[in-house]
Amino acid sequence: MTDQARAAAATLTGAIEGKPTSASRTTLSHIMTHNDTNLLGTVHGGVIMKLVDDAAGAVAGRHSGGPAVTASMDEMAFLEPVRVGDLVHVKAQVNWTGRTSMEVGVRVLAERWNESTPAQQVGSAYLVFAAVDAEGAPREVPQVEPETERDRRRYQEAQIRRTHRLARRRAIRELREKRAADGIED
Repeated sequence: MTDQARAAAATLTGAIEGKPTSASRTTLSHIMTHNDTNLLGTVHGGVIMKLVDDAAGAVAGRHSGGPAVTASMDEMAFLEPVRVGDLVHVKAQVNWTGRTSMEVGVRVLAERWNESTPAQQVGSAYLVFAAVDAEGAPREVPQVEPETERDRRRYQEAQIRRTHRLARRRAIRELREKRAADGIED
């Protein structure tokens, strides 16, 4: 479907026009310094998590066309330590969209300052963002349109993660309600 045909279809249905995955994909790069280290002398996980959230937030805002807030972070995995001097690249893209929320997938790569080897993956995460208006109320987001086979795989995997998040939330709520009904206080 051409861009003009998509726009015309969106106008007729009153829906927000969808956006291809590539429209909001981004890379944030940062050189790690001594200020970023933990007690072991490697980069603190919280520093990496902030870069992940920053890159994912930029993608979510770009895709949704306005403010978006972090709703959750899933599966933050640290695969290798990051060291002082490493050039860290945080690559993010929208994997899936709902009505007002979107999942952003993030890959963290590091180029070692003292090696002439390609960047290696050192971490990954999935974050859920909610698009909000000026008052903080949820607002609709454009549907993401996967472009490649990899994008389609990521979209399907994101749907599975969403199903698991909702099931986990429901099971915890039901357990808490049952404990409250049984008179058990936390």
